[in-house]
Amino acid sequence: MAFLGCTFLSAVVFARVPGQVKEVDMGELTIKSSLSPIAISVSSPDALTEALLRRAFASHGAYTLRTGSGAVPGDFRFTCIPAEENVVGLAIASGEPMQVQFEAQVTGRTPSDAVLRAADLAVEETLGIPGIFAGRIAFVGRREGSTDVYSGGLFFQDVLQLTNHRAHCVGPEFSPDGKIIVYTSYFPSGFPDIYTIDVESRIRRPFVSYAGTNVGATFNPKGDHVALVLSATGNADVYLCDATGRNPQRVVRTPNGVEADPAWSPDGRRIAFTSDRLGSPQLFEVSAAGGALRRIPTNISNWNAEPAWNPRNLNQIAFTIRQGRFFKIALFDFSNGVSRVLTRPVGDASEPVWTRDGRHLIYTEGMAGKRRLTLLDTVTGQTTPLHDAEVISAYQPDYVYTPR
Repeated sequence: MAFLGCTFLSAVVFARVPGQVKEVDMGELTIKSSLSPIAISVSSPDALTEALLRRAFASHGAYTLRTGSGAVPGDFRFTCIPAEENVVGLAIASGEPMQVQFEAQVTGRTPSDAVLRAADLAVEETLGIPGIFAGRIAFVGRREGSTDVYSGGLFFQDVLQLTNHRAHCVGPEFSPDGKIIVYTSYFPSGFPDIYTIDVESRIRRPFVSYAGTNVGATFNPKGDHVALVLSATGNADVYLCDATGRNPQRVVRTPNGVEADPAWSPDGRRIAFTSDRLGSPQLFEVSAAGGALRRIPTNISNWNAEPAWNPRNLNQIAFTIRQGRFFKIALFDFSNGVSRVLTRPVGDASEPVWTRDGRHLIYTEGMAGKRRLTLLDTVTGQTTPLHDAEVISAYQPDYVYTPR
């Protein structure tokens, strides 16, 4: 993302929206509202910066973009700091006449990263939840028949191709600090082995290479253990190993079924996974220390897979189901035992992963033989494509939000 000189942006927040009652205390910066979106306007003398911010706020679901001007009780201002590189100033003002109630300077790794982190701070101050815009994604991309691991910004800015195996790659997953991606590749042996790659240096190292299948590696929230699926003993079961790939310990033992898709609970104590031990894919959970399995009673489809635990809500798991001809994203709530479908049947939806706010999901959307990553607001149901599937076919996303 290129930025032309010093940038000034403003976003106006309305406290009165037709059909909506809202209490605004900008002195303490608290907002209580219904599910109706907050109306804002975004402008900048730099067209690229304005486009990025408009795209970010439009994708969220809690905001609606507005054009025009008028007297309003709230105002976001984003300004770059000319004397310092990659620094953005954020001011939130309110009242008549306008008075600044909140100010901060936000730094980033790049100009676009600084702008998006400032926007994330505005989200946090107005909604009370973490922002997601400056998060990073990893995914499998297909170009000219070859699949490789890629990484970049949420809105596909600064995308880098990290591998060049000329062999099939699957399942990229970030370490919690975002420095390492663990993934499976069929290079060079033609069999599925697990590798790690350093995001900064792009140095690739073997992680696990046992006989049989080595797939599904995912770090726990602390980053000191990895859950993965191995079939060295003859059956594909869930194992745990340390962060170096050593000392594998079997957590799930199934003589008549295949396990896949391990996913950690946010407290690192439980693992959800897919198993076909009952004849069709269903979701189960097990303690990370091992022990008895428990079927997760989704009761919404006879085909359930790819669980993703909400990072801010232990009671919620997103997953993929099959209904009729389509795959869809569903949400199960442990607190009431209810599942509901989140995506509309306009194509296939699969491979969900949560962003850090526990409100949004990124998933793979499949239509007309093409795949693209899409952002879903689970509160409003709004979906936003993150890239053009004609440029690159992307799937199997992961997401991480790291410190500056």
